[in-house]
Amino acid sequence: MKNAFISLYNRDLNRLYKEIAAYSDETVLWQKAEGIANPAGNLCLHLVGNLKEYMGRQIGRIPYERNRPLEFSATGIAQKELLAMIESTKEVVEMALSSMRNDDFSDKYPENVLGYDMTVHYFLVHLSGHLNYHLGQINYHRRLLDTPQ
Repeated sequence: MKNAFISLYNRDLNRLYKEIAAYSDETVLWQKAEGIANPAGNLCLHLVGNLKEYMGRQIGRIPYERNRPLEFSATGIAQKELLAMIESTKEVVEMALSSMRNDDFSDKYPENVLGYDMTVHYFLVHLSGHLNYHLGQINYHRRLLDTPQ
């Protein structure tokens, strides 16, 4: 099970990397449009913060101090810096998952994040869905706003 999660998260974080790298104009990463509350740059920061907190710190016990409000308020971070953050997150996720034993997946997740108790396995599936939801939003944002000249 551990290897399946490592493979899925690597696949999807590689997709996130490719989406952010595909912006031809890095200023568009921070543009809002009608009906789009969160630009791609903020969604990227949110995914990095989410995974480093819930997988890195909570599961892998890797030190991290999350600043969730900043994930949605920051602007103008360089594209190459966002890409480096994604690479760092990939490493954290793999370290956290690699540290797990098979029995750990059926343990109760250490924090009541969603308002109810859940297993680590359940929450890892939830986090994967969350990652892909925002990955789709980023893809749509890029195709809608990043029009090469």
